[in-house]
Amino acid sequence: MDARLNYSASPTAGKVLKPIMAAGKAVKDSPLPPATQELVALRVSQINGCAVCLDMHTKEAAAAGETAVRLHLVAAWREATVFTDAERAALELAEAGTRIADAAGGVSDEIWANAAKHYDEEQLTALVILVSFMNMANRLNAITQQPAGDYQVGQFH
Repeated sequence: MDARLNYSASPTAGKVLKPIMAAGKAVKDSPLPPATQELVALRVSQINGCAVCLDMHTKEAAAAGETAVRLHLVAAWREATVFTDAERAALELAEAGTRIADAAGGVSDEIWANAAKHYDEEQLTALVILVSFMNMANRLNAITQQPAGDYQVGQFH
C-alpha cells in the first residue's frame, strides 16, 4: 500500500508537522503516566482506524514493558479486569473525547469527574491534549492511507 501523500517530502508538511511532533514529545514528557498515555493512544487509534498509529503505539508500549494481555484487551477495556480504575477513567474520557460527534453530548460531567478523581490538573491537561493530538494524527494518517508495519521503536521521539 502506498501513501497518498509523502509528508517527509512536503515543505508544507515539514513546516506544520515539526512543531506538532514537538507538541507530542511535550505530552510524552508530561506527568501523565506513560502506560496510560500508550493505552489512550491505542484506544483512540482503534476507534479511528489508524493502522500506522496502532503499529507505533503497540510497539512503543511493548518496548516499555506493557503486557500483551493488556494491549490485546484495550479494545474491550470495559469488560477487562487488567486495567486500574485510573486507566479506565482515562480510556473512558478518551473514547468520549474521540466520539464527540456520536457521543450524545461529548464528555459528560460524570466522565470528567471520574477522570478528575484519578488525575491532577496537570495530568488532566496532558490527557486532554493527548486525546486531541491522537485524533489529529489519526486523521492525518487515515486520510492519506499511511502504511503500517514498519515503525521502529523510538523512531519519532
